[in-house]
Amino acid sequence: MTAQPVEAAHDAPLASPAAAATGKTRSGAARIDAIDALRGLVIVVMVLDHVRDFFHATAFTADPMALDSGNPALFLTRWITHLCAPTFVFLAGLSVWLQKANGKSPGDLSRFLLTRGLWLIVLELTVIGFGFNFGWWIFLQVIWAIGFGMIVLAALHRLPRALVLAIGVLIIAAHPALNLISPAAFGPLEPLWRAMAVRGPFPTGAGLLLVVYPAIQWTGILLLGYGLAGFVTDAGGLRRGRIALLAVSFLVLFAVARAVNLPGLDPFPWAAQDSPLWSVFSFVSANKYPPSPAYVLLMLGLAFVLLLALDRLRGPVTSVLLTFGRTPLFTYLLHIWIAHALAVAVGMAMGVSPSAFLNTITDPSRLIEAGWGFSLPWVYVAWASVLVILYPLSRWFEGLKRRRRDWWLGYL
Repeated sequence: MTAQPVEAAHDAPLASPAAAATGKTRSGAARIDAIDALRGLVIVVMVLDHVRDFFHATAFTADPMALDSGNPALFLTRWITHLCAPTFVFLAGLSVWLQKANGKSPGDLSRFLLTRGLWLIVLELTVIGFGFNFGWWIFLQVIWAIGFGMIVLAALHRLPRALVLAIGVLIIAAHPALNLISPAAFGPLEPLWRAMAVRGPFPTGAGLLLVVYPAIQWTGILLLGYGLAGFVTDAGGLRRGRIALLAVSFLVLFAVARAVNLPGLDPFPWAAQDSPLWSVFSFVSANKYPPSPAYVLLMLGLAFVLLLALDRLRGPVTSVLLTFGRTPLFTYLLHIWIAHALAVAVGMAMGVSPSAFLNTITDPSRLIEAGWGFSLPWVYVAWASVLVILYPLSRWFEGLKRRRRDWWLGYL
């Protein structure tokens, strides 16, 4: 967040305060509708993923992307949500460049990035983690990763953009080598290193901490977004030809390198399966935790394709996506609590004790014993229900941000 109340009122940690055909932000910069719509689309898809966590019958007992599950619909339901995190992180970096291009001074930008990054980490450790678990739990996910990346960029944005881009590419390409470093080598700083570079749970003095998004690896994607922002946008909006070039380049590079299982591309080589469909699934099943180079190429390549498509999309669907995309943090925070609360309400109606929904991540055994969960079609019904509840709230907040300039709006 930022100490500048006028600009802060439209900024959000996943937002891109750049520009668009529809008008100006409070800072005077135009907005690019397609960027907001893309962010809104991945929020909608992200809600599906988290609703599945709360409602699906095998959410706590099976891998939805297992190649031997025999359930293509479940695989695709989970696979498509892999688009969300890298797009969020990439657009966060892109938004920083757009603020700089729109005239924010280096000092103001550094303060903005530092305070916003710290605020996002605080939210991850409190409101977000508790909302997922309904119990105390340190759960480091995408908001933590964006917050850490913004703190890093608070220093790096003074460097030439091409150099920041090179650092981002280097992190993405070389970060698998971090696995060769033993966390124990850092002595008393081992917990800090694990949070930054190692995925997985480990005991702490105050309880259990789960690192889902190691910060260093995801910071590479944020720096990539910052570095490419000036290449894919200008004062007139999107540079469609350049975005198309990136989309083709990313997807072709992924396909060629993945076809030969290029060493270092992904920790899990693809292999032919019993059917052509599952062979394709194996091919596109790149590792997200942490993001492998294959995963970054595939998901950002698809994100560029969607960005081009959304640049031409108009109508009521676009309006909904824009509302979510212009209130990203507010919508993100709300959807966690709404989805979890809806699960509790439905569970109570079915005779499941509300206490079974407390500490669901740290101890899902009570829900499993109660036989909680639904088939995939009902998960989609629950997803639609959460979106219906979310939309008017996000719409209200979008209007509030247009009408008001209160400093605290910049923190939501």
